[in-house]
This record gives sequence, structure tokens and C-alpha cells, in this order.
Amino acid sequence: MNPDIKQISIPFNKPYIAGKELSYISDAIGRGKLSGDGFYTKSASSLLQDKIKSKKVLLTQSCTAALEMAALLLDLSPGDEFILPSYTFVSTANAFVLRGCTPVFVDISPTTLNIDPQKIRHAITKRTKAIVVVHYAGVACDMVEIRKIAQEHAIIIVEDAAQAIGTNHTLGMLGGIGTFGCLSFHETKNINCGEGGALLVNDESFSERAEIAWEKGTNRRQFAAGVVNKYSWVGLGSSFLPSEITAAFLMAQLEELDVINDKRMTIWRAYYNFFSELDLHFVAKLKLRWNIQTDHNAHMFYVLFATRSMRDSFIEKMRNYGILCIFHYIPLHSSEFGRRVRKDTHDLPVTDEISNCIVRLPIWPELISKISFVLNCIELCLKDLAADCK
Repeated sequence: MNPDIKQISIPFNKPYIAGKELSYISDAIGRGKLSGDGFYTKSASSLLQDKIKSKKVLLTQSCTAALEMAALLLDLSPGDEFILPSYTFVSTANAFVLRGCTPVFVDISPTTLNIDPQKIRHAITKRTKAIVVVHYAGVACDMVEIRKIAQEHAIIIVEDAAQAIGTNHTLGMLGGIGTFGCLSFHETKNINCGEGGALLVNDESFSERAEIAWEKGTNRRQFAAGVVNKYSWVGLGSSFLPSEITAAFLMAQLEELDVINDKRMTIWRAYYNFFSELDLHFVAKLKLRWNIQTDHNAHMFYVLFATRSMRDSFIEKMRNYGILCIFHYIPLHSSEFGRRVRKDTHDLPVTDEISNCIVRLPIWPELISKISFVLNCIELCLKDLAADCK
């Protein structure tokens, strides 16, 4: 082992096992259909559809695949523009750039770290075809204002709800508000199946085309339903469908969605209570960044430091205690490829500041047994940082 690498005893994330995953996988094997769109695919899709009130749910191999499906269904052309936050994972942009579209990056709100609706309004042009919102940390974007803007300009909304499963909003559950919603079931998310995702189709006019794209560009679903006597290539599509093994694992997780989110919320509130009582000048008071009344799914708990050096020092000090804290994202507008493909935009000062100062703390359901240790280590690290600042 490299002596410079500290042993990590508390990882940033640990995938949760609900309990029935192996049983459902065994059952899927016994049913003799493993290629997808079988019993567990249909069961998981139906559960999500009922929960989110979506018109149609199509499981995918990842949230990336769901975003790529959404971009495909919008019939985008080279030169079309889409608006999105720079503070997001690369998949949010890649899905649309793959269709030849130009990303228009806008800044985020300093209070929610979500896309700023007023920045959206100023970025719209005649070429704008979509607004791609990202519900960061499972907290809803201002969907009332964003939907108003989209309706005024006849622009489609795509929700990147990768982090937001189970979060409610006055307009409905996140992922079910825009024309399309995209979920992630990556192992770092609240609900996981290793790798997985779902496309939520909330406008019925896209349902048939979505099924065709999902079935590799064929009308196989119509054939299976007896609507046509043979199936063939009828449109664009790809291999988006996950296997029944993946769907069986996912089903066991989805059945425990509320339980899992409640467990995460216990950890989240422990962090919140701890930081709310702090009065250290270099740590942003959490009540200014988190609203305890805001509905979210406890996907994440973050702290904002005054400078990047303090953030980096804190992460290193926590690693010395065997606790892994991380940061993200490197803003897309400042990345090598982002600079090549983006439309020239104004500076994004909030995005840059947040990227330099944010720390994400470990949060996973079974951490509850170790949260006191984690909080004690945080306090010690913060005291060390306070001494360093004198």
C-alpha cells in the first residue's frame, strides 16, 4: 500500500442493501427471461409510475441513457441551443451535445445551488429548444418560475432528477414536472442497482416514440401487444433497456424508498443540528444555505468554506481520521471540452465560488451507528482549522 494513502474506515458512500435483492434476482432467473422488459422491469416501472404520477416510465441502464433518450426524442438539430447549469455532472450536457446542440451555461442560486431562473430568462434565444434543470442535492429548482418561463417561450423542460428521487414539490414529485424526467440508480444514489436509471415521460404525445427509441428503434412493444403482426426498424433508438437482473435488484430497493430516505434524513438532521450550533467564521452558517422546511430526500449534506485552501485542508484532516469527504463539480463551462463546445457566456461567479468551497460529507443509511464519531472528528478538524487561521 502507498504510505501516502490513509486508510479509509468511513467511506463517503456505501450502497444500501434493502434485503430482498438476492431473492428477487433468484426469482428473475427462475422466470427464464433475463434480457429485460420482463416481470421485474414492468413491476419496477409500474411502482415508479404510481409514485411519481408520470405518464410512462422506461427503465434505462443509467441516468445518462435516460438523458440521451430525452435528447433523442426532442428531434434536436446542430445549432440548436439548450440551457443548463454549469454546476452539474457531464452527462447533463453530453446527452444534448451528442445531438449537435450547443450548451448555454448559466449560473446557479447561492442559496439552493440550483439553476437561477432569471439567468435562464436572459439566456433564451430563438435557437433555444430545451431548459435542462438539475435538482441539486435532491432540492427542487424553482419549478413554478421555470415552467412559467418555458411556457412563455414554448420551450421543453427536461428534469435531471438524478439526485432527487422521492422529493415532493407543489407541482408534483420531482421528475414528474417537466416534459421528461431522468432518474439515476447509480450506487451513489439513494436508491441503487449498481448502475441504472429511468426516463419519465410526462407528456403522452411522446409515449409511442419513447417506446420505439427504448426498443432500439423498433416497434417491438406493439408487436408484443398484438398491435402489429411483425416488428421492424421504424425510428431512431439504441440499447437503453436494462436486464431483468438489474430490474429485480432495483425492485427490492424501490419497495423500501421511504424507509431508505428516512434513514438518510436521520443522518442529515444530525449534521444540520451540529452545524447550526457552530459559530466559526470560516464555515458558512448552514441555515443560510439549507432551509430546514424545504422538502428534499437527504441525498446530500454539504458545507461551504470561505476559501478553497480551507476546504482542501478540512478534507485532508478528515482523511487523517479515516473519513472520506469529497467535493464536486469542476464546472462544465471551465472544463477543456466545455470551453470548446459552449456558447460564449458571461462569468458564472456563484458556480465558480461553490465549486471551490464546497465539501460533501458522508451520508448513507448505516452511518447512523458511527455518526457521533464523525461529528467528533469534524469538530476536531474545525478547531484545528480555526487555530491555523489565527
